[in-house]
Amino acid sequence: MANEDIHTEITAMNEFPQGSPLPYTVLDTTHINAAYPEQKLEIRGGGYGSDAAAHPTNPNQFYALTDRGPNADFDGIAGKGKQFLVPNYTPSIGLFELQADGKIIKVKEIMLKDSNGNPISGLPNPKAFGGTNEVPYDVHGQPMTVNPRLPFDAVSNPIKTDINGLDPEGLTALQNGSFWVSDEYGPHLVNYDAKGVEIGRINAFASDERNNVVVDAKPILLPTEFTKRRANRGMEALTITPDQTTLVGIMESSMDNPDKSGRLSSLVRMVTINLVSGQIAQYLYRLDNAEHVTSGIVALSSHEFYLIEHDRKFPLQDKSAQKLIYKIDIAQATDIETILNDGSVRQDETVGLTVNGQTLEQLIATDEENWQTLENTNITPVKKTLVVDVLASLDYPHDKLEGLWLRQDGSLGLLNDDDFAMTDTDIINPKSSVEQKYLDKEKTIEDANRLYIVMPSE
Repeated sequence: MANEDIHTEITAMNEFPQGSPLPYTVLDTTHINAAYPEQKLEIRGGGYGSDAAAHPTNPNQFYALTDRGPNADFDGIAGKGKQFLVPNYTPSIGLFELQADGKIIKVKEIMLKDSNGNPISGLPNPKAFGGTNEVPYDVHGQPMTVNPRLPFDAVSNPIKTDINGLDPEGLTALQNGSFWVSDEYGPHLVNYDAKGVEIGRINAFASDERNNVVVDAKPILLPTEFTKRRANRGMEALTITPDQTTLVGIMESSMDNPDKSGRLSSLVRMVTINLVSGQIAQYLYRLDNAEHVTSGIVALSSHEFYLIEHDRKFPLQDKSAQKLIYKIDIAQATDIETILNDGSVRQDETVGLTVNGQTLEQLIATDEENWQTLENTNITPVKKTLVVDVLASLDYPHDKLEGLWLRQDGSLGLLNDDDFAMTDTDIINPKSSVEQKYLDKEKTIEDANRLYIVMPSE
């Protein structure tokens, strides 16, 4: 890019009004806002906060991703699950442009479609392909069933699932115009063409015939242990190396490996997938705190990346909130896929690498000092260096920091996830289980998709 173009980008950053809102439409106003029962809940067709990615050529444009759609926790006659408040919602990629005055416009929307060109849904997958056992309920609180005209019956009219349903969380835009999206169900990594039609898929399910990224007559598969991700804690972040050969994804948090005891661990798994050679590598990332999550990643080179780590707390409600961006380096980290069986260290087909008969998640959950045990076993985690303390750099009031856009001048665009401007309520209200999403305890400041720009330190 010419020097004058870089200068234009830097000037735009310096003059950028932080927290510029993304445009949205209104999807639904039929539900009561539990926080203010005299008001209707405005479910907004924004939700473009799951991830962000730079446009390959236009320095002022970026793509942003929605998740599975407006939903809320719900416990109904078929068990705990999610109420889908806009049941026909299709996850989408939006293309946005940052104007010289700081205004953001939406250029277009790309609805995600299956390989036959049919719009997908956000409904959970069948159990064999990553179903999370979350029961989907409709707007009336009834289970969504195979035959919607008949009442729910576990045998004759079971819960409806969608083999192509996604809960998208990670996004990268390729130079050829296509996209890769990672999700929280499988996790699945799905390649979509420029029109949003599925053209490729990678997951950990060997029986899934949709796994069509083939090298040497074999489909590329994720390591089997990735199927043990926690519900709503799948592959949260995804990027591709600058040479366009290698996908890099990271899980949101520690996994249920082999069971829920793994949730107490600060260990997060990171995977690289070479689309040319088919080689899979796996690395370990150490969270600052087991309660933290990772939520965005972007490649700087084949081994260096920017990564978001945060705590999902609202800064206006909790002064201990943390929103951090690290520069990480895998060059000296251990690829645990290459470790051979040796004494107490073993590779297991189901749970992956074990040490002293424990999964890595169990090992760290038992005692944080066991990171040193891994080091003593010649297993080195990813190196991390703090480059942005977001709350010290910006007036950032949101809970979820999930979108990461690497701009051509080296600055970072940050997007929050506003959850379609709605959330579950902590208020007992028989007429509503949802409310507008508020940033403050007093419930006066509504959340919304906003863009912030920061320059990382080196």
